[in-house]
Amino acid sequence: MTATILPRGIAIDDPRPVAAANPYTFFLPHSDELAALKPLDGVQIIFRQTEGEPEYSAERMWVLIGSVDDGMVTGTLDSQPAGMSLIREGDRVRVPLTHAIGTAFHKDNPRPTVPEPREYWDRCFVDDCVLRGRSHADYLYREDPDMTQEGDRYPDSGWRIRGTDEGIAQDERDGAKPHYIALGSVLNADDRWLHLLDSPIGTAFQWDADTQNYIVLD
Repeated sequence: MTATILPRGIAIDDPRPVAAANPYTFFLPHSDELAALKPLDGVQIIFRQTEGEPEYSAERMWVLIGSVDDGMVTGTLDSQPAGMSLIREGDRVRVPLTHAIGTAFHKDNPRPTVPEPREYWDRCFVDDCVLRGRSHADYLYREDPDMTQEGDRYPDSGWRIRGTDEGIAQDERDGAKPHYIALGSVLNADDRWLHLLDSPIGTAFQWDADTQNYIVLD
């Protein structure tokens, strides 16, 4: 593979480890999208300034594609950096296609049809111990949503996710409060209950250590 080309003091982030660790909130382009990219299309890359004192250490910026060869995109920066001084719009760069976090297609090269990933932005309440990985999701119930406020982009799902008694007790000792947060953030921490996500309001479940599954509660 041809070497990456970037201005001095500039690096790029590999988003794949982030996506692997956060599969329900961080989505990468579909492989068919990457395979369809041509000159005049664009890829979005996370650029990072490693020298000096930038206002923003990392920025998501677009690269206008000049060519795609052997898994590498050669092109020019097509964004104006907001807080980096060592890279400018129009600078020539060469970056791995695997590092793209977004794609843009020229009008003469329509975006291919790919499966739309399900998103998990609706909100829920979850104990801190579950969100931080100190407890599994032990007791789940779905109630009538009552937290959505006017103007909220994402509604309350009604899900309430509790940790183990030990985890909740530690939260209380630490003063750690429950979080009102996206379902995807909870699933990133513990997705063993994913198959229950579409259960109706009024249902409740308890983790059973013997069967390693959730049992339905009356």
